[in-house]
Amino acid sequence: MSEAKDLAPWLEADLARLLAQRGHAWLVTGTAGLGQFELAMAMASSWLCETITAPEATLDKASTSAILKACGHCDACHMVRAKSHPDLAVLLPETLSLELGWPLDEKTQADLDDKKRKPSKQIKLEAVQDLISFVQRTSSRGKGLVVVIYPAEAMNHIAANALLKSLEEPAGDTRLVLATEDSAALLPTIRSRCQSFVLTPPEAKLAVAWLASKGVAEKDANVWLKASGGQPQTALAMSQAMTKTVAWQDFPKLIAKGVLPSELPAALIETPAALVGALQKLCHDAICTSQGAEPRFFEAIASASSLYKLTTWSKSLNVQARSSEHTLNAGLMIEALLAEAKQALASK
Repeated sequence: MSEAKDLAPWLEADLARLLAQRGHAWLVTGTAGLGQFELAMAMASSWLCETITAPEATLDKASTSAILKACGHCDACHMVRAKSHPDLAVLLPETLSLELGWPLDEKTQADLDDKKRKPSKQIKLEAVQDLISFVQRTSSRGKGLVVVIYPAEAMNHIAANALLKSLEEPAGDTRLVLATEDSAALLPTIRSRCQSFVLTPPEAKLAVAWLASKGVAEKDANVWLKASGGQPQTALAMSQAMTKTVAWQDFPKLIAKGVLPSELPAALIETPAALVGALQKLCHDAICTSQGAEPRFFEAIASASSLYKLTTWSKSLNVQARSSEHTLNAGLMIEALLAEAKQALASK
């Protein structure tokens, strides 16, 4: 988790605007790879920071963001960074908790350690019920209680419905931030109880400079940024997973000629879902090229296939995306996806 002062530069202005506004429930949304979770945690740090004492009502616009921003050095900021602040609850799917190092409750951790079940990719009712109990407590350090839920769309409908009362009328001085990459997947009753804040992708120059600060060469940064659809964090993850830009640039040619799974970068066939995502980008660009438009994700792509074949393929990929996380035989699904892609990209 990044401190507020370490936020990506395109999030700094968003943090300042959010901290200057009043509200108890926020929905921070936008496409993937923009930093919704980092922004939500920066908000939580600022609300809990113990060097911030000036009431918001007495601050002018010029000084608000500077005074309300977490210092990063007080005991509260250190506890947030150590994932141990008693007044902060961060609700994540179990898979993401393990990935990011957030502690699980003792029973869940014991079940996973004993291999009684696999970690869940959903936020379940039991977790939300524990959260409801948390928000009914008294603040331990006097700055109120803060809840961060990410990704909010991971709550199943039962869990989301259980949260409604706490969102509408939280007990005491409680503030909640729901961060999401797919707000349309949330229940309308969840969205209506939150103030919505939409993140937008940064300008390419700013994103490239940020990628360069993370060790990505400038010429490569432009390729990865294009490959990610302008999402800097996704671009960084792609650069780390595939290393060489040629692995991405050659993807359309390899698919069109009929590639074997072993000939593709491991990152693209790690799971069927990863391959489906890459193929959806390729399909999008093939449709654009077939109609005389510029590709969005690849530098160049030649498409001799018919629009009918490409749109049929696009619909099939959308269907495959719904089950790609739960396939019984990942290897067979990957082979089927590659065969379908070759056929869709074949000449008219």
